[in-house]
Amino acid sequence: MDIAMILQGNWDFRVEHKGIKIYSSRVSGSDVCGFRGETEVPVSLKKLISLFHDMANYPRWVHQLADMDILEKTDGVEYVMRQIINTPWPLQKREIILRTGLVSAGDNAIGVTMKGEPDYLPDNPKYHRVRHSMGMWVFTPTGHGTIHTSFVMHVDPGKDVPAPVSNAGMFEVPFYSLNNMRNLVMNSSYNPPYPEEIEEHISIVEDVPDKP
Repeated sequence: MDIAMILQGNWDFRVEHKGIKIYSSRVSGSDVCGFRGETEVPVSLKKLISLFHDMANYPRWVHQLADMDILEKTDGVEYVMRQIINTPWPLQKREIILRTGLVSAGDNAIGVTMKGEPDYLPDNPKYHRVRHSMGMWVFTPTGHGTIHTSFVMHVDPGKDVPAPVSNAGMFEVPFYSLNNMRNLVMNSSYNPPYPEEIEEHISIVEDVPDKP
């Protein structure tokens, strides 16, 4: 799954719940489908970007996140992070190493890219290292005071998880992550600091709602 497919791919609508729409797509060379979740979030673009840089609070919204470490930081735009994801017994927890970046996604939209780097660290026998993961978050101002938010990802959890099981459970990840994220950023008591250094690398244009 490359960035072009993430933004344009052939997506099949699956379900809508609490204003979150979930889609799936076949991925060439894999029996595990990619997923796409979409919703509208009535907050500023800068607050959403701040959320993604507030990594200490990721466990409050990332679905089944057990632990996370920052392994590398470059100019406040690119990170390498290690995430430990809970799995049902008797499966080992999944360990995912992702390189993330902030990019322009067109029409004042901002994207957070995610690409697996499974060989960044030696394997840890306590966890099952995920060998393939790629995805993207896209935040698009609507002009009506909301941000259209898309979460797209393809993760192959490993051969110990049959593809039908992965595909059956894949809707949980985008739904719960988007729902948790939306609830957190809409909480008036949650005010993560905005990383001003990113302005040196990418232009952030705030959404101005239409006047009645």
